[in-house]
Amino acid sequence: MKASLRDKLDAAARRLEEIDALLGAEGTDAQRLRELGSERSDLAPVVALHADLVACEAAREQARALLADPEMRGLAEEEVRSCGERIEQLEDALQCALLPRDPDDRKAAFLEVRAGTGGEESALFAADLLRMYTRYAERRGWRTELLGHSDSDLGGVKEAVLRISGDGVYGRLKFESGGHRVQRVPATESQGRIHTSAATVAVMPEPDAQAAVSINPAELRIDTFRSSGAGGQHINKTDSAVRITHLPTGLVVECQDDRSQHRNKARALEVLAARLEQRQRQQAQEREAAQRRSLVGSGDRSDRIRTYNVPQGRVTDHRINLTLHKIDAILGGELDEMLDALHAEHQAEQLAALG
Repeated sequence: MKASLRDKLDAAARRLEEIDALLGAEGTDAQRLRELGSERSDLAPVVALHADLVACEAAREQARALLADPEMRGLAEEEVRSCGERIEQLEDALQCALLPRDPDDRKAAFLEVRAGTGGEESALFAADLLRMYTRYAERRGWRTELLGHSDSDLGGVKEAVLRISGDGVYGRLKFESGGHRVQRVPATESQGRIHTSAATVAVMPEPDAQAAVSINPAELRIDTFRSSGAGGQHINKTDSAVRITHLPTGLVVECQDDRSQHRNKARALEVLAARLEQRQRQQAQEREAAQRRSLVGSGDRSDRIRTYNVPQGRVTDHRINLTLHKIDAILGGELDEMLDALHAEHQAEQLAALG
């Protein structure tokens, strides 16, 4: 292991001791306690891996000392080999654990699904995607809240915004942003021909209340209207739905799923802040990408799409050339195998960049 990595691990162990002392001190405010607790949860696994590595290295040295003993040589050789394999595993795990982390990974997320090309079939596919992510969230024990939606005539979804809360939501779902397409025979197709339709997904971290982008009220146009869809007489009689237009950018957010106009407005502002923050992040990434595109090309995940081929029962993620023949399970919310592969590829890219 490189000396620089050893230094980082030693520093992490010292920092963990400092955090434990601070957490036990009196007079620390709640916000500071949360920050320290979050930092500790990041450091503790790294320090534990390092402790395992040190113990394993010590065991290997003890075994090597026994190689000179003819009676113990066989057992010692096996112990040296076993410890060597374990040390390699621990060093790999530590390298991954020390990779830079996205500070947004732990946050809740807003997930937007929009129908694209393909007319009514695209809206039906968008509804399938919305259902897929909702079921995946249920499997993870996350909480979902539908903030706004616009339905199509045949029960599809023109656009919808889903708030998903829980530990590590954004970090788990952030690579889902981009274009998704489906190849299947639409319900409206009378001759059995396969059509290709598309929908887009955008995953945005929920902004921190204190760090959210500043929105000038003078730059907003706020309209109220009656909510559409099911809801009974109350919804038909009150203008509880809210549409907010951010005039400088043209971004429009609607929220209509709560009977309270005040709560709908608050939710719409949260979604608008998330979109503006995402817009700023994308602009910064585009500027950085433009500087390196001539050298390494474009590798942004959002540039690629995933294809759901229903007749062949397969789902292909073109970013990592992974095909899984389990389309029903994936659309039913079993996304872990796909997401694990995406995160492993991202981790490999980070390691290569550090190397």
